[in-house]
Amino acid sequence: MPLRLPAQKVRVAILLAVLGVVVLYAFANVRSRRARNEWTRPLNVALVLVRDGAVDPAAIEAMRERVPALDARLAGELRRYRGAPERPFYFVLRGPVDLREPLPTPASDGVIDLAKQAWNLSRWVKDIDERAALNGSAYDARVYAVIRPGSREQVRFVEGASEQGGRIATLEVDLDASMVDFALFVSAHELFHTLGALDKYDATGVTIIPDGLAEPEAPFPQKLAEIMARGRAIAPGRDEVPDSLDLLRVNAITAREIGWVK
Repeated sequence: MPLRLPAQKVRVAILLAVLGVVVLYAFANVRSRRARNEWTRPLNVALVLVRDGAVDPAAIEAMRERVPALDARLAGELRRYRGAPERPFYFVLRGPVDLREPLPTPASDGVIDLAKQAWNLSRWVKDIDERAALNGSAYDARVYAVIRPGSREQVRFVEGASEQGGRIATLEVDLDASMVDFALFVSAHELFHTLGALDKYDATGVTIIPDGLAEPEAPFPQKLAEIMARGRAIAPGRDEVPDSLDLLRVNAITAREIGWVK
């Protein structure tokens, strides 16, 4: 006679098997994320443009043309710490894909709301990836930039969010030609969050001194802007928006946080 297990034991066995698969997946995912910080190879990063409104095509093209400048600037920063010729990232720009649903935001910092946010963001990203023909698993990190029409006469807006130590980063920007480099600066800021870097500005958005200074030993005004600060510190308590990727700097504290310095 065939051996028959009670239905309850069968259900328990199935649940344990599912739990085991989930645990193994989570372990492998965490391990692969941590491996990024060993910098044994360049990281593949997708920068995905999500268009919300009639954004100037010239601004989009300018952003596409400036991605190699971001790549080169970050490669130069890596060489300052490691003296290695390798580049830290391979950036791929995709889109623009038209926005269908607003970028999800959490209602609060509560556990339930954050769990809902994670679910809603995963659905939002899945839709964008499908329409951009993007295989998300092929990238070490993905940065989604929601771009809106912008002009010099309006108050210009850039805001970002990301999974600390995760794989997904987002930002929203009123994009015109004058905002291209700053939009890429913020994209790199959010990317560095996914690699473990911490913000170096206070609750008011002002650079923390000295941790947020590009060159702590140099006087004010600082010539460069630390990537995890929001601006270039021109005096204690006063920042200026970096309008060029040439101003980007990764200071020693941030370099340690992402694994460039042991």
